Amino acid sequence: MDDHRVARLAALAIGLHLAEAVFPSPLPGVKPGIANIVTLYVLYRFDFATAVWVSLLRVVAGSLLLGNFLSPTFLLSLCGTLLSLTALLISMHLPRNRFGPVSLSILAAFAHIAGQLLVVRLWLIPHAGVAYLIPIFAAAALIFGAINGMIAARLLTPVRNQP
Repeated sequence: MDDHRVARLAALAIGLHLAEAVFPSPLPGVKPGIANIVTLYVLYRFDFATAVWVSLLRVVAGSLLLGNFLSPTFLLSLCGTLLSLTALLISMHLPRNRFGPVSLSILAAFAHIAGQLLVVRLWLIPHAGVAYLIPIFAAAALIFGAINGMIAARLLTPVRNQP
C-alpha cells in the first residue's frame, strides 16, 4: 500500500466532505455524498481495510473541522458510514462480473441512509412518523448512489491512449 497516495486520497475525501457541507440542501439531511466516490475508488484500488480507514478518517476529521464532533450530526454520519461499510464488506462476496462500482455505490447509499434513519428513529425522533421519510431518502440514495458509482467507475477505468 502506498501510504502517501492513500493519505492524499483521504485528504481529498475530507475536502469533498467539507465542500459538500457548504452547499445548501433542498431537503434537510439529503446530501449527494460525493466523498463516497473516493471510498469506492480506494476499495477497488487498495483493499477494504484501507477504505474503512479513509471513510472513518473523513467522518472524524470532517466533523472536527466543521465543529460538530460528537454532535447528533456526527453520530448520524458515523452510523451511516458504519452501515455503509458493512454493506460494502458483504457485497465484496458478490460476483464482480455482475456487481460493479455502480451497484456497490447504490447498496452503500441505501445502507448509509438506513443507518441514519435508524439513529433518527431510535434516538432523535422516537416516533413511527419517521417511516414517512423512507421513500424520499430511498429515492435520493438511489439517484446519488448511481451517480457516484458512475463517477467512481469512470475513475477506475484505465485511460486508453489515443492514436
